[in-house]
Amino acid sequence: MTKHEAAVISAYTGIMVGSFSDMHKYAEKKLNRPIFTHEFADKDLYKELKEKSHDDLIKICENITENEE
Repeated sequence: MTKHEAAVISAYTGIMVGSFSDMHKYAEKKLNRPIFTHEFADKDLYKELKEKSHDDLIKICENITENEE
């Protein structure tokens, strides 16, 4: 999984995968504004972030491949 994919999954689900700083940067890009850390406690922010990250999550899911061992 890439850092970008982890940030998208974190933004969409609200469950941290990867680093907070990567997700924070991704969230600011998707919402097109700076986000203070305390704003992540706001349910409305997560609702908007989930909506705006949906298409990126779908792109990730479309690229799921078999894990070759």
